[in-house]
Amino acid sequence: MSHQVPEDGTLLPLMEEFYTIQGEGFHTGKAAYFIRLGGCDVGCHWCDVKESWDAALHPLTSADQIIENAKKYPAKTVVITGGEPLIYNLDYLTKGLHVAGIQTFIETSGAYPLSGEWDWICLSPKKFKAPRKDVLEAAGELKVIVFNKSDFEWAEEHSKLVNNDCKLYLQPEWSKYPEMTPLIIDHVKDNPKWNISLQTHKYLNIP
Repeated sequence: MSHQVPEDGTLLPLMEEFYTIQGEGFHTGKAAYFIRLGGCDVGCHWCDVKESWDAALHPLTSADQIIENAKKYPAKTVVITGGEPLIYNLDYLTKGLHVAGIQTFIETSGAYPLSGEWDWICLSPKKFKAPRKDVLEAAGELKVIVFNKSDFEWAEEHSKLVNNDCKLYLQPEWSKYPEMTPLIIDHVKDNPKWNISLQTHKYLNIP
C-alpha cells in the first residue's frame, strides 16, 4: 500500500460511502450506511469490486468526516466493508460512530487482526488467505461464498471453528448462481444448521 495510513486510524482510504439496503446475510433488508475502504491483498478472482484493491487509488479521508457523513442518515447502522477493512486500525472510527449512537457492522475476510468496536461481525473467509483465530471466535455470522463444489467441504471445516452462536450462511457467487444454487439448496436441506444468503441488492438493482 503506497498510502501512509496513520496507525491510529484517524485517516482512512475511502473508496465510497452510500446509504442503501443491506443485500445479503443476516441483516438482509435493513437500511444501512455503507463505508467501503480501499486496500485488499486477499485477491479473490471473482471479486466484484476489484477497483477497491489498490488503496492508493482512494483518497485518505478523515475518520471524523466519515462519522459526520454517517450521522446525516435515518438508519443508525453503518456497515464497514472493502477491500479488506481490517488492514487498518478501526478503533478510532468505530468508537466515534458509537459515540454518535450508530451501530457498527463489519464485513471481513478475517485475514487481519481484529480492531474496532463491533455490534456485528460478518466473516466471509477466503481460500486465498486464511482467517485468523480471533476473528473466527468473534464472528456473529459466517458467510461462505460458493463458487464450486469444493466450497461445501471448506464451509463445513470453518463452521467448526466459529463460536456456537454464529449464524451460518452459504451464498452462491453471482456468476455461478444458476449452477451453484440448486447444490446449495440440497446442502442446506441435508444440513439445516446452514441458511441461504442471496445478493438481493442485485435483484433489486440497488448499490
